[in-house]
Amino acid sequence: MNETITRIFQNSELMKKIQFTLFMLLVFRIGGFIPVPGIDGEVALSYFRHATGGGQNLFQLIDIFSGGAFSQMTIFALGVVPYISASIIFQLLVALIPSIQREVRENPEYGRRKITRWTRIGTLMLAFIQSALFARFALQMNQSNPGIVSSDLLAVRMFDVPWLFYMIMITTMTTGTCFLMWIGEQVTEKGIGNGMSLIIATGILSQLPSTIGLIIQQLNLDSPGAGQLSLFSVLVLLGLFVGVTIATIYIIQGQRKVPLQYARRVIGMREVQGVGSSYLPLKVNYAGVVPVIFASSLLMFPATLGQFIGAGNWMGVVADSLSPGSSMYLLLYVLLILFFTYFWTATQFHPDQIASEMKKNGAFIPGVRQGKHTQEYLEETMHRITLIGACSLAALAILPSIIGKVMGVSPSISYFFGGTALLILVGVVLDTMKQVDSHLIMRRYEGFMRRPKFR
Repeated sequence: MNETITRIFQNSELMKKIQFTLFMLLVFRIGGFIPVPGIDGEVALSYFRHATGGGQNLFQLIDIFSGGAFSQMTIFALGVVPYISASIIFQLLVALIPSIQREVRENPEYGRRKITRWTRIGTLMLAFIQSALFARFALQMNQSNPGIVSSDLLAVRMFDVPWLFYMIMITTMTTGTCFLMWIGEQVTEKGIGNGMSLIIATGILSQLPSTIGLIIQQLNLDSPGAGQLSLFSVLVLLGLFVGVTIATIYIIQGQRKVPLQYARRVIGMREVQGVGSSYLPLKVNYAGVVPVIFASSLLMFPATLGQFIGAGNWMGVVADSLSPGSSMYLLLYVLLILFFTYFWTATQFHPDQIASEMKKNGAFIPGVRQGKHTQEYLEETMHRITLIGACSLAALAILPSIIGKVMGVSPSISYFFGGTALLILVGVVLDTMKQVDSHLIMRRYEGFMRRPKFR
């Protein structure tokens, strides 16, 4: 391990990528503490703490994803949720519209740039809508708890509407989301790892100190009386933390090895046995933690709109039914994880191309004819193992919430130490380590994840 870290420092190109990534993530964390002009972040934070009251709340979930920026109403309060929502929309459009599929297949580079441009436009529109609703919600908060919004901003009115406050709030938050989108794209292009996933993981990781402080507070170690959290509950949470971490690694790293054989070919005057890998690795969970991120973000969007618009209408009823921890939320969460696992695998895994390449290289699966039969075999095999991976991923995502509710543990603690947050953290770390490995292997170094060789 120490030798591998030394080789990382010796690789100047890899070190530049790591330094660039860390710098961009530092910018993201600094922006998470810059409030919108005219907003008192401390008063807003105290209001959110009082509003959540330790219960399972949608705003807690959004705040974890944004690294605490949402509760303080900073310039990055919306986080990358608008970008992920826009990505989901256009990924679905690509899968549903044959003309776009054909365009992407014929010219992949042009199709990728076109989808990226559409995603950026969609992110801008969604950020504008959400920031406008956030501004309206901030005014409602200020009525019940004066001091959150500056009175000077509210004094500038037209037709009894504080237009200056709306303009500043919408412009600042929309710009912050677009800047965050740019940071993620730059990290993906010039840094190491997936930029958007790293931003989400950094926001989640930033909540670790406050979560540990909450555990210590609920243990009530300074008093002889019993605290809200018992030592047994802490041990169960630690066991859950270790179990979910190990299970996530196994699911993401798990493979179904399809055996391969190579036909003999005549080269010149000699008959040569084909050379290559003896198996084709098919991942049990081809999508990684992307379904978890997509499902969480997609559930946040309508629920957030309902919370911002307020109670007394059908959107408020929808928001209440989709509050984290509710039966409807957990059911939709599981279904969306299953859907996005299959959807992502179908868009990224192409058995027809694999079967074609195998035929060109003289490779075949024992007992399966080349061409169409190989393609059908790979499709059927991938469907079976994807079902196992999707069900396991969904179980890991909701099991900690159920256990936390049964044991009476605070949702913010159970969510962090065994649910969606931990799944995303482990998945992002594994993906980043793979990219570091690829850079080291290019320089003929052994990476983090290669097993040691024993004589």
